[in-house]
Parts: sequence; structure tokens; C-alpha cells
Amino acid sequence: MNIGFKPKLFSALKDYSKAKFSADIMAGVIVGIVAIPLAIAFGIASGVGPTEGLITAIIAGFFISFLGGTKVQIGGPTGAFIVIVYGIIQQYGLSGLMISTIMAGIILVAMGFCKMGNIIKFVPYPIIIGFTGGIALTIFSTQMNDLFDLGIKNVPADFIHKWICYFQNITHINWWAFGIGICSILLIIFTPKISKKIPGSLVAIILMTIVSLVLKNYFGIESIKTIGDLYELPTGFPTPKLPEISLAEGQSFVGLIQALFPAAFTIAMLGAIESLLSAMVADGVISDKHDSNTELIGQGVANIVVPFFGGIPATGAIARTMTNINNGGKTPIAGIVHALVLLLVLLFLGKFVGYIPMSCLAGVLIMVSYNMSGWRTFVSLAKNPKSDFAILLVTFFLTVIFDLTIAIEIGLLLAIVLFLKRTNESASIRIFHNEIDPNNETDVTLHEEKLIIPKGVEVYEIDGPYFFGIANKFDEIMKSFGEKPSVRIIRMRKVPFIDSTGLHNLETLCITSKRDDIQIVLSGVNPQVQKTLKKAGFIEILGEENICNNINAALEQAARVLEKKSFT
Repeated sequence: MNIGFKPKLFSALKDYSKAKFSADIMAGVIVGIVAIPLAIAFGIASGVGPTEGLITAIIAGFFISFLGGTKVQIGGPTGAFIVIVYGIIQQYGLSGLMISTIMAGIILVAMGFCKMGNIIKFVPYPIIIGFTGGIALTIFSTQMNDLFDLGIKNVPADFIHKWICYFQNITHINWWAFGIGICSILLIIFTPKISKKIPGSLVAIILMTIVSLVLKNYFGIESIKTIGDLYELPTGFPTPKLPEISLAEGQSFVGLIQALFPAAFTIAMLGAIESLLSAMVADGVISDKHDSNTELIGQGVANIVVPFFGGIPATGAIARTMTNINNGGKTPIAGIVHALVLLLVLLFLGKFVGYIPMSCLAGVLIMVSYNMSGWRTFVSLAKNPKSDFAILLVTFFLTVIFDLTIAIEIGLLLAIVLFLKRTNESASIRIFHNEIDPNNETDVTLHEEKLIIPKGVEVYEIDGPYFFGIANKFDEIMKSFGEKPSVRIIRMRKVPFIDSTGLHNLETLCITSKRDDIQIVLSGVNPQVQKTLKKAGFIEILGEENICNNINAALEQAARVLEKKSFT
């Protein structure tokens, strides 16, 4: 059986060269440096710590490059997961997060082996923008406590109560910390105007850490909280460990899995959507084609392994992937080098992480949320059809006010409803009353004159898939005619497929028509639909002679039926 698992690394190495290796080394080092502040910030914002953020970037970065289906994809923790990870930890603890992430990895691997990579591409754009915009606003709102250093110990989880709590504590602002945060934001904004090669977030962290140390050691200002004040610092690569499963009273392990499944499904879907979007963006830049199913498998393996080292969910990161491309990354080797750079930071520079001010990290994440927000896309989509914009707003507000799990579930449901609605709107039924013009038809074999429809014959044409929506519409149209014909010809040359509801509708039509002494004749049925009809035993009900290749044959069959009826 061909499972279609073909990591890009192995095909890229077939024509590998010294020039490509040099380019990959340079790109990998730069991306690794860019990833340092982001990995630390995402780890802390998710409710774990700087070590866990770095570990996730190292392990996931390695496996996503080693086993993924994209040449230049860079994997690691991303802002999209902050909200869902924080919520899982609050409700189920770190062990719940470990189990959820492993389950999500298994779901991603299963999706890859079942060749579901392309299905993710059908998630409507407004829903994706609604998700990312909602996540961006949620990330922004989680950083106010650290930006202003309000000193709130237990910040409420939901959006509305969170902001109420902020306003209640607004008098507790630490102006030194706030100044560090604002300066960090300004540095991130203006650094690209000086040099696009140097990441603004890294410049902000280095400079603001130095400023914080100077203020503390030379001016006696010790009120600026740092990572070392709140979190255990990295001391080396952690040893793998199994999750500590703690069950509530009366709860079984199966019950825990069932409770965690929605969160795991959300992680899997979010990871799949973000990684494949990143891969598609990369394809457009490097003129390559990624393998979506292999990419899902690589993402899945990364998420299965990461939790055993204390890491959090990971996926392909668009910003880091673009940094890799812009700095000359050619193959997955660049992603592996990026992981090695982060490993060196963890092993040898971990103690310096503790000096980074928390308000500086808040500034980094505020800029991440701004870049994620896509507010310009919001404005442009407001000019699109109202249904698209309504779906965007629903998904956005569900993400912000409720949680990402509900937003993804309802968002995917909306995607299905929108798809069915538009498919139904695109399908139509055409009625021929007296004649058929051969010059406008593709399945007519005679072109000399118009085909006359005999009296007592009705001709309908279905244009589009014969599924439950069009089946009901077709039923209503036929019921609207007062006088019953002797023969009904249904042209199906433009029907690409028929579903079980359409099949049931057609079968019911044949049975009721036979009872009313009306013969059904099908015209132009394509081989795929014929195969479906045959499997369902439909041909025995209708009769093989009443399934015709084109409208000429169908009209001839109708004439034979009329002639037969005239003698009885």
C-alpha cells in the first residue's frame, strides 16, 4: 500500500551541493537567532516557561524539518496556540496538556496517512481570518498584566472579566516596566527601517535587558520584573518523562480522554491549518510544491514527541519560514540547523534568559499579535459578500468571547454550511417545454433541425451535483406542474456525482411515477454516476433501456413508451 509518506529532506539531499549547504547554514543560524525570543515568549505566554518554549522549538523544529513535506518550513511554538494551551493548563494542568498534545499528534498523523492534507485547503478564508484575528486580540489582552506590571496574581481567563480586572488594577502601573515595554515595541517597529536582516525582537530583548540591568545596578531601580524572578531558568536538556495522569473522583482514563478530545482536536486542526497555510505561502515564493500529507505526518510526529520533554504544541510558523526563505534557506537542513542553534542557546546561554524583563517580552508578543491580526484583511473582506463577512465576525467573536475550541467547531460547521449553500445555489434545474435547439447542446447527435419534444413528454435538465439540496428542489418543481405527463426525461449530463439523498429521491420518484403510470428516462448519465446507480440496484428499478447516452436516444425511448401506451 502506498501511504504517500515522502519527507522532502531525502529528495532534497539527492542533488545537494556545497553551495546549498553554505546557504542552509547561514539561513538556519539567522532563523535560530530570530526564534530565540519568540520561543521564550510563547512558552511563558502559554503558561509554562522559557525552557518549555525553547525545548518545543528545538524538538519540533528538528522533526518538522526532518520528516515534513516542505523544503523550507520552520516549525516551533506559535502565537496561535497560546490561547488553547493556557486554557488547557488552567482546566486540566500540565498532564492534561501533555495528553492533549500527544492525542493531537496522533490525529495529525492519521490525517496524513488518510490523505486528508488537501481537505484542510477547503476551509474558507473568512474563517481563517476570523480565527487568527480573534487569537491576535486574545494574545494582546493577555499581555497587559506584564506590560503595565499590574501585579495581578490570578488573571481571569475569559476576555471580558480579564479587562474588567485590568481596569480595577490600573492604579498599580509600574511606570519603569511600562517604559521598557513601550521602548521594546518601538524598537521592533523601527529596526526593519534600519536593517531588514536583524530581527527587531532580538534587538529589543538585548537592549532592554541591558537597560534593565543598568537601571538595577547603577540607579537602584529593582521594580522591573524579569524572567528569572518568576520562572525556573533553563539548566540543560530535560530527560523524557511520562505524563502524570491524575483522575478526578469517579473519572476513568477513558473519561479523561473523552474530556480532552475537543482540545486535542482543536490543537490538531489549528496546527494543520497554520502549517499548510505556511507551506502554501512558501510554495508561492520558492516556486515549489509541498506534500501536504507528508507535512501533516511530520507535524504529528513532532507533537507526539514534544510533550515527553515538557514541550507544548507546535506547527509551521509563517514568519520564521519566510525569514528562512529571505535568508537563502534551500532545504530542510536549514530548519535542522535552526534547531541546533536553539539547542546551543539552551545548553550554554540559559542563565542569561533570566535577565530579560517581562514587560519586554510583553512588547514582543504585542507586536506578534499585531502582525497576526490582519486588520487590513478585515477591512477588505467587509466589502465582500455579506455572508462571508458575517462568518468572519462570528468566528472572530466566538474566539475572543468564548474559546478557540468552540470557535473552531462552529467555524468548521459554518464552512460546511457555506459550502453546501453555495453548491446548492450553483446547481440549477432547466425545463424544456416544446423543443431542444441542437446548436446549444453538446449531447445532441443531429444538427439539421430542432428536436421536437412529443406531447406527453417533459424534459428536465439538472446542472450540478445531485445531492440533497437539488434533490428537494427538483421534487418541488415537478410537483408544481398540474397535468401529469406520460414520460419524464431527466438529463444528467452535467451531474458530476449523486449522493445518498439524491439517490433516494430519484428512487422514490421512479416508484411514485410508476404508480402514476409515468415512465422516467435518464439521459447523458456519466460513468461515475452510472456506477453509483448500479451499486444501489437502481438499474433494476428503472430498466437498463431507460438509461440513455444522449438526448436523441432518450427522446426515441420516450417515443417508444408513448407508442406502447397508445396500444394498451
